[in-house]
Amino acid sequence: MTYSLTWDLDVFFKGGSSSEEFSLFLESLNQDIKNFDAVVSGWRVRSEEKDQHLLINIIELFAKTGTEMRQAGAFISCLEAQNTKDAKAHGLRAQVTQYSAAFQDALTKLDQKLVQLDEEFYQKILKTPPLDELHYILNERRERARRKLSVEEESLINQLAVDGYHGWSQMYDTIVGSIKIPFKENGEINQLSVGQAANKFSDPDRNVRRGIFEAWENAWGEKSEVLARTLNHLVGFRLSIYEKRDWQNVLQEPLEINRMQKETLESMWEVIANNKEPLVKFLNRKAELLGVEKLSWYDLDAPLPSSAAQNVMRYEDGAEFILKHFSKFGSRLAAFTKTAFEDSWIEAEDRQNKRPGGFCTGFPLNEQSRIFMTYSGTPSNVSTLAHELGHAFHSYALKDIHPLKRSYAMNVAETASTFAEMIVSDAAVKEAKDDAEKLALLEDKIQRTVALLMNIHARFLFETSFYEERKQGMVSAARLNEIMIEAQKEAYGDALAEYHPSFWASKLHFYITGVPFYNFPYTFGFLFSLGIYAKALEEGEGFEEKYIALLQDTGSMTVEDLAKKHLKTDLTGKDFWVQAVGACLKDIEEFLELTDKSNKEA
Repeated sequence: MTYSLTWDLDVFFKGGSSSEEFSLFLESLNQDIKNFDAVVSGWRVRSEEKDQHLLINIIELFAKTGTEMRQAGAFISCLEAQNTKDAKAHGLRAQVTQYSAAFQDALTKLDQKLVQLDEEFYQKILKTPPLDELHYILNERRERARRKLSVEEESLINQLAVDGYHGWSQMYDTIVGSIKIPFKENGEINQLSVGQAANKFSDPDRNVRRGIFEAWENAWGEKSEVLARTLNHLVGFRLSIYEKRDWQNVLQEPLEINRMQKETLESMWEVIANNKEPLVKFLNRKAELLGVEKLSWYDLDAPLPSSAAQNVMRYEDGAEFILKHFSKFGSRLAAFTKTAFEDSWIEAEDRQNKRPGGFCTGFPLNEQSRIFMTYSGTPSNVSTLAHELGHAFHSYALKDIHPLKRSYAMNVAETASTFAEMIVSDAAVKEAKDDAEKLALLEDKIQRTVALLMNIHARFLFETSFYEERKQGMVSAARLNEIMIEAQKEAYGDALAEYHPSFWASKLHFYITGVPFYNFPYTFGFLFSLGIYAKALEEGEGFEEKYIALLQDTGSMTVEDLAKKHLKTDLTGKDFWVQAVGACLKDIEEFLELTDKSNKEA
């Protein structure tokens, strides 16, 4: 079957960034935000019966307006991603960012009203419908508000953030859209977008990879000063807020956002740091297979020599491959995925002016999602596609849950996506027709382990160091390069011959304002999903409904409680993480055995 390589956005709002329908939607959204703010502002808290009824009404308005905000944000994200040159889309982003700030102002007021409620009265009304269903969400907002500044101060922060914080993030997007990577192909020099250039790192020809890496480094290097200033101001803004709130630990906010304890994060990283040796062995073996003494950064995604040709897969074949293996896990996941392909939910075309990377975003008013990526036929592309479909299925699982209980943290979001990846990659390895194919699939699977246990670790180490230096003042582009190389050397066990100093400039995640430390949740999600996957293998057919039940709880409890309820495990200890990392390393053991066998036969 033929599937469209481009997505359908007209089902939401016809006309793209020039959509009159979307303009009317934004006008309505703006009015709803004003109405919500007026109701919250007019609430005079007395801890009486009428407060309960008023709170119920406010919660309904909160859910409605928040859903509309997500719908608007999703549409603009798609417009900007599909065409970085879309100036009207950038203008819409600025407009919705202002709306978001106004909405956050109203929510800040709501949170303070929750704090003002008498404790006994508050606990009493939490036990009555429909507030009883939302007790975790309301408690969370109330407790976080107690740790923040006054309503006036937090409101001022939200207003200043439009131009002083989010504006810098949008500046990054503008800069990235202007970057072109020159690449000589068939005797001609083509100007590639960063998304197109990134795909060249999986080219089987090392000269191509080296050449694109040099051009890549030069391109980001040319923008390094303005990008360094951008990153400094983003982090400086955060640090100023933390100081005013008297938050001593820069991880307080990301841990709160991810509903995660510090002990859990520390246990996870400690176990990973103590198990780098097998990963280094894999990198050394891959270097040997590629005929180099040590891998360089641009070799990390390179296919093995024997697998380069057979690993190219047409988009339709990649889709069918995913559908085949999803169907072995559960009928609902397979049926959902079939709809996503058939109804053009996915933007996969390889073309100019697309932003790099991949994402999934939800359109809650339509109960649909949209997936963005650039597909060029590599096993990694197929994995990315499965990954983003996992995100979409997570949203699908929550469609009948109260809107305020659908806002799950990033770390459990990455659990669903990584779990979907694992279904595809693990089944593919098991069904390989021969050792050569098995080796290629294993290598691709281990690449993701390397990315999540080494690359993400480097990002975490970099940000941890950068934040500390930024407290003392602006950090230069040259120093950022140094911090990045130091982090990469530690995270990769000094296993590479050449590193990527400007990675801090080229990686979008460092510039995202919604979630600080946009790194460790990926690793958490990867390892947590291994625990869920182990359960799936243990229980076999019928586990899908339990999996959906787990996903439905992701927006209304801490990750520690989620693990206790559904996996019967303690995430703050090391046992779970030792088992999870051990499961990753089994792939490496098998890879080393297979390549030993191949070397002996040769």
